[in-house]
Amino acid sequence: MTTYYNEAAFFDAWRTGVELAGPRFFGDGTHSPATAASKWDLTPDVEYISNSIGVLSSGEQVFLASLVSLYSSDLGGQLLADIGVHGLADISAALDKPRVEVLAALLLAYPGW
Repeated sequence: MTTYYNEAAFFDAWRTGVELAGPRFFGDGTHSPATAASKWDLTPDVEYISNSIGVLSSGEQVFLASLVSLYSSDLGGQLLADIGVHGLADISAALDKPRVEVLAALLLAYPGW
């Protein structure tokens, strides 16, 4: 159970995260985060992310895998393990302030998927 369930705040932070990570990795790859009607329009394309993650920078890898972990803890957890992330300190150390802030906002508002 989360301490701050807020679907609207989550969706706002999720759209920001999708924009930072690259909309091509979410939904069918064609939705603009600004015009998406719900988080369901912007679900991570886990297969595409899994196939692409090896050619991304370490920060991009960590951010994408972290976003996937909010969608599916099993799939995201595996992606994080595959790229050598073992905990929150690894996530924080790999990311710049805007991405850490997005993840913090997502964690605060997380309503479940």
